[in-house]
Amino acid sequence: MALKYEKKGRIAYITLNRPDAQNAFDPETVVELVEAWKDFRDDNDLRCAILTGAGDTFCSGADLKRLIPLITGARQPETDADHVIQKDPFLPQKAFLRNFKIYKPIVAAINGHAIAGGMEILYSTDIRVAAAGAKFGLQEVKWSIVPLMGSTIRLPRQMPYARAMEILLTGELITAEEALSLGFVNKVVPANQVMAEAERYAEIIARNGPLAIRAVKQSVLEGIGLPVKDGLAKELEIGIPVFLSEDAKEGPRAFKERREPEYKNK
Repeated sequence: MALKYEKKGRIAYITLNRPDAQNAFDPETVVELVEAWKDFRDDNDLRCAILTGAGDTFCSGADLKRLIPLITGARQPETDADHVIQKDPFLPQKAFLRNFKIYKPIVAAINGHAIAGGMEILYSTDIRVAAAGAKFGLQEVKWSIVPLMGSTIRLPRQMPYARAMEILLTGELITAEEALSLGFVNKVVPANQVMAEAERYAEIIARNGPLAIRAVKQSVLEGIGLPVKDGLAKELEIGIPVFLSEDAKEGPRAFKERREPEYKNK
């Protein structure tokens, strides 16, 4: 399988599973990942996802031998996944979460290099834990390609403009420590601690009110590009229904009774 998708309690584990190809996205990965995102989004028992890669690389981006030639028409469809993508050329954008909305939190366990599309998919994750030896970068311009999975729009919104432009225009890589100093990742830890730290974050999130967690993420995503006045109105629009929910009654009640809340997602 090009992808491993597992559910453990309230957490979904999504593992890019092509270590021999540095977890590059081939057509099978695209198709399987889109299905995993849909299942995670629609399963009310799941509160948080952890995205990682098999082996010692997080993701090297799109497969230049199988996926890119298929999209450009340089390679004809051969497999079932090839035909699925031929029918829906926008499917890779959904896999990379470029235009696929998920309001549940996603934690990235960046176990190794995140290059090209491997860096781009991180824009739609919410908390990022990186291995000390990991490197990040967008090398597309070196091959006269534009990074089209959101980099020119999202990267300058997630780190200072000048540094974002340096990454975009030079194609040079930065270290995990540099990514941390730029606020692009939350923590840098030894490689053997990446998953444990990602799970720590995910478990904390999974204990919180699911309606509130989704509303917070939705409000941030939908309000971030709006004028302040419109953003504040959007925050009320999204947040007030949560205040009127059963879970919003349960939370303060549990606090008063000194016990763990039992949220029903209602």
